[in-house]
Amino acid sequence: MGTKIYIGGGGPQQDEAQGLLLNRANRHGLIAGATGTGKTVTLQILAESFSNEGVPVFCADVKGDLSGLAMSGTESFKLHDAFTSRAGKIGFSDYTYHDVPTVFWDVFGQKGHPVRTTVSEMGPTLLARLMDLTETQEGVLTVAFEYADDEGLLLLDLKDLQKLLIHMGDKEVRADISRRYGNVASASLSAIQRDLLELERAGAEQFFGEPALELGDLMRTATDGRGIVNILDATTLINSPKLYSTFLLWLLSELFEQLPEVGDPEKPKLVFFFDEAHLLFRDAPKALLEKIEQVVRLIRSKGVGVFFVTQNPRDLPDSVLAQLGNRIQHALRAYTPSERKSVRAAAESFRPNPAFGTEEVITQLGTGEALVSTLDDKAAPGIVQRTLIRPPSSRLGPVNDTERSQIMSASPVSGRYDKSLDRESAYEILIEKEKAAAEEAERLAQEEEKAKRELERKKARRPSSRRQTATEAAVKTATRTIARDVARYVLRGILGSLKRSR
Repeated sequence: MGTKIYIGGGGPQQDEAQGLLLNRANRHGLIAGATGTGKTVTLQILAESFSNEGVPVFCADVKGDLSGLAMSGTESFKLHDAFTSRAGKIGFSDYTYHDVPTVFWDVFGQKGHPVRTTVSEMGPTLLARLMDLTETQEGVLTVAFEYADDEGLLLLDLKDLQKLLIHMGDKEVRADISRRYGNVASASLSAIQRDLLELERAGAEQFFGEPALELGDLMRTATDGRGIVNILDATTLINSPKLYSTFLLWLLSELFEQLPEVGDPEKPKLVFFFDEAHLLFRDAPKALLEKIEQVVRLIRSKGVGVFFVTQNPRDLPDSVLAQLGNRIQHALRAYTPSERKSVRAAAESFRPNPAFGTEEVITQLGTGEALVSTLDDKAAPGIVQRTLIRPPSSRLGPVNDTERSQIMSASPVSGRYDKSLDRESAYEILIEKEKAAAEEAERLAQEEEKAKRELERKKARRPSSRRQTATEAAVKTATRTIARDVARYVLRGILGSLKRSR
């Protein structure tokens, strides 16, 4: 049997201890329960335990409490006596206080190192979900990405995408794009531009750009061999639930795409905790749900374990729930018919224990108590056990601003992401093309005006005549036609429509 991390127990007898096999942690898990029943502490003790075994962790801190992982618990803490009493009751004989190596992240760069990705890396599918685009609008956005790739236009930040959409709105450019990729309606372009403004107001502008997050920085170990716990401060981000859930889904997708296949390793390469998981599935279209299901199903072969944290198991689709082999269920309330139905569904998801009725116990669990079922060495679910969750060794509660600053200064990624970069990309390239087009248009206009004046001078030197000669009319018409055709050709070439950039 492989190494187990300790979750808790029902009493002093060691055979009642509940643990999670490290080599089954990539089979994913669920932490569920009503508000105030102890889900955050359970997440905290699991993060501590994975770190102690050399497994890096990523978790989103929605309430700010998880930042306490970075500091050791102390005997002066008001719950010290309760913690030591619980440790003795469940047979946790080697219970001690210690901190956990931690790196703080923040999409807004205020309470952690900035987290960024590029518009290109996010891709049209997730970006469309983030902006609530219709199917038609998503198709237009996909065309925009394809066109940018073909024209060598890097989409790094939101201003790149905004400028690209404006460029595509030009009548000549849009006609050319419609011929090459399919119809692009100006109404759809305008709608996407409006949604981009809303996205910018929600704070997404700070998320898109460079330097983009390197996944290797989430999979570090400390010098003492412990896994680093990466804490995303989501206290502000959670106010934009679509951005929050889309960001985490993007991160999962990037891990899935970039990590190599490893099968079932002795321990995970990374454990990912998805708090407020119901936000991921709220109003998600069928195509996106299928993508989520695929990522969750296949990412375990990359050595990544995903633990969904939510109030009720019914917040997650059945297709995703079926893949969560390790389950920790805190108390649920059952005051209404709908709530009783949820309790029944949660109880039926466990392997029954003949010693008690699971459905009844779920409503009786106290704070810090849970029903636990984990996979055994044959990947079969264990019989559900009523369990007292072990007390945390790190601080229960948030760090203060001074402590946070000190931890960030000593971070292994300090200075790497703190300053944004703005290299040449679609915005700058299109601005230069517009400038060049305007200059070329002015030059051609001047040449046409010069040619016109030259004809007028020649005409003035000749005897007056009421009619142009056939030769003069032909020359004048040819001059205007050539100038107009050259102007159109050059302008459309500069703007990237007829002549594609080399």
